[in-house]
Amino acid sequence: MVTIKLLRSRIGCSPAQRKTLDALGLKRIRQENTFEEAPSVVGMIEKVKHLVEVTKS
Repeated sequence: MVTIKLLRSRIGCSPAQRKTLDALGLKRIRQENTFEEAPSVVGMIEKVKHLVEVTKS
C-alpha cells in the first residue's frame, strides 16, 4: 500500500499534471489517498513527484 499526500499547490502545473492529480484523488493541499502499489499508480506518482509526498505502508 502507498499513501500519497499533496504538499504543493496545483497552481502553475501543466494540464496533464492536474489530470494526474485528479486521477489520484488529490484536489487540496494536505489531502491524502491510499492505493495498492501497482505500475500504473507508480507511473502517476513519478509524473507529480515534485508535488506529493509518498509513504509506503
